[in-house]
Amino acid sequence: QVQLVESGGGLAQAGGSLTLSCAATVRRFSDYAFGWFRQAPGKEREFVAAVSWNGANRIYTNSVQGRFTIARVNQNAVVYLEMRRLKPEDTAVYYCAADAGSGVVFSTLDGVSYWGQGTQVTVSS
Repeated sequence: QVQLVESGGGLAQAGGSLTLSCAATVRRFSDYAFGWFRQAPGKEREFVAAVSWNGANRIYTNSVQGRFTIARVNQNAVVYLEMRRLKPEDTAVYYCAADAGSGVVFSTLDGVSYWGQGTQVTVSS
């Protein structure tokens, strides 16, 4: 069983930065791959970024490549999403996600076994 709690959301201006955190309660944090998804009003939940069990493999959706960085600290059981050069279209509820324990990165909703409750990010123009 994995429990995920996000924090760090809020209001930012376009061009600004925010860093989201996801604290995991799990027996063996390093067994799991983690990711971030987001859902804007009236839109489907979409993939943002994911990181493998050891941090060696990271993938991003095209729209955030070069602006967002996903990272994990296994000893602290925390996953981060550093967001820079924010745009109004980044406005969404951001969800932390974990796989079933394979540790391999995922980019689809089918790859997610556990979800956090979400944190709102609002970017003003």
